[in-house]
Amino acid sequence: MRVVIADDSELFREGLGVLLERANFVVSGLAGDGRTLARLIESDPPEAVIMDIRMPPTYTVEGLELAVRLRREHPSVAVLLLSNHVEAHHAVDLFGQTPHKIGYLLKDRVGAVEELADALRRIALGQIVLDPAVVSLLVSRPRPPGPLTRLSPREREVLALVAEGRSNQGIADRLGLTPKTVEGHLRGIFGKLGLADDVADNRRVLAVLRHLRG
Repeated sequence: MRVVIADDSELFREGLGVLLERANFVVSGLAGDGRTLARLIESDPPEAVIMDIRMPPTYTVEGLELAVRLRREHPSVAVLLLSNHVEAHHAVDLFGQTPHKIGYLLKDRVGAVEELADALRRIALGQIVLDPAVVSLLVSRPRPPGPLTRLSPREREVLALVAEGRSNQGIADRLGLTPKTVEGHLRGIFGKLGLADDVADNRRVLAVLRHLRG
C-alpha cells in the first residue's frame, strides 16, 4: 500500500516512514504542511494519507478540514488522522461528514505498528476506525438514565468495539466469542437503543456514535 505522511515534525514523519516501510508499506511522499500534502496528492494520489489533526499555520483544525476536503475531492484516498490528545468531538464530527475510508487514532498508537497497519488496511477497504481511547471516553462518561445505562457489562464491551469500527467477526475475535453470540448481543443492544440490527458496518458505527455523544 502506498502512503503519504503529513506532520509538521520532520522527526516524527521521517520516523513513521521508517516504521511503515519496515511493515511493507510504500511511503510515496512526506509533507510538513497541508499545502505540500495537497500537491503530493494531486500529482500522484496514494492509497492512504496519514496526517496530524493540528497542522500549520494555526495548529487548530487544519488537518480536520483538509481531511474532509481530501475525501470529497479524492474519494479513492483513505485518510487516517492522528492526534496527541483525545478530542472526541472532532472525531465524531469527522465521521459524520465523511463516513467512509476515514480513521482517527492517537499518536500513542504509532508505536504499535501492527495496530497502525491494521487501521490503514481497514480504512483503505472503506471502513472507519476510531481510537479505543476516544470510544472509552464516550462510553464511560456520566449520563442521565436512558437506553445506554440499561446495557449489561458485556453489551457495553460489544458496543465499544462497534464504535471502534469492528465487524462482527472482529468483535468475536477480540472477545473470544462466536459470531453467533456477538449477533445475539448486537440484537439486544440495538433493540435497547432503538436501532435496526441489519445496517451496514459504517452506518451502524455512526448510529452508535450519535448515541454515545448524547
